[in-house]
Amino acid sequence: MTTRALVLGGGGITGIAWETGLLAGLAAEGVDLTGADRVIGTSAGSIVGAQITSDLDLDELYRRQLLPPADLGDGGVPLASIGLGVMVKYATAMLQSRGDVERFCRVLAAKAVRAASNGAVPSVAERYEQVAQRIGGLTWPERDLRVTAIDAETGALVAFGPEGDHPDASLEDAVNASCAVPCVYPPIPIDGRLYVDGGARSGSNADLAAGCDVVVAISPLDRSIGTQRSATSQLRDLGVPYVVITPDAEARAAIGKNILDPAARPPSARAGFAQAKAHVDALRDLWL
Repeated sequence: MTTRALVLGGGGITGIAWETGLLAGLAAEGVDLTGADRVIGTSAGSIVGAQITSDLDLDELYRRQLLPPADLGDGGVPLASIGLGVMVKYATAMLQSRGDVERFCRVLAAKAVRAASNGAVPSVAERYEQVAQRIGGLTWPERDLRVTAIDAETGALVAFGPEGDHPDASLEDAVNASCAVPCVYPPIPIDGRLYVDGGARSGSNADLAAGCDVVVAISPLDRSIGTQRSATSQLRDLGVPYVVITPDAEARAAIGKNILDPAARPPSARAGFAQAKAHVDALRDLWL
């Protein structure tokens, strides 16, 4: 029996919207990826992964992405951005890492811990309230869902989930950890350890699809930078049939420059839905 993996990458608020729109658009064309045997979610992708494996209605999830920020509940959330100051911290960590991805993650996580201790980011409680607007009340599904995060002390990748690492961690904790963008949101404590965004290692961590027969990666930010490897690079090494979908020109324009801007959410979702048609034939051959 063919084992199919769906990889959902990071990409902020607009990434959630674009991925949801793309999945809904594909389903409308008869290609439903939500029944994957393994779902791997990183950062924004962990939210989408939690939603679709919990059997929430995909059309309703898409409809919600089209609502104005105030109607969805994120209109009152202070606007965050990965600004110049944060980018300088990332660049410094990359230089200090000397090409070692775990060292990069450790250095970046240490900067995130300092930012949190200085009050430069929202509190953990505030962050949980924000994420609860999207996954509140959800628990681990009876599916192979793996949610990625980085152990702040070791820099190692952790894949939370019933069939991954730390099966006792709650889905809420795992998703908050996966979405803890360093120096933008606080590191998340779980069982005495701190965790940051799994996207620090890779935008998608597509190599966690190892052992599956076919893979589809939906990656809003698919690029190799420094120690970080793209989904395309990781899947090429696995040696299995795969398709990587990234935002097209129209979607990139809709997403804009700030992936954390709620105002860009509705156009990003619509762009994802519209883009789906371009990938139907390739996915039908691979997936169905």
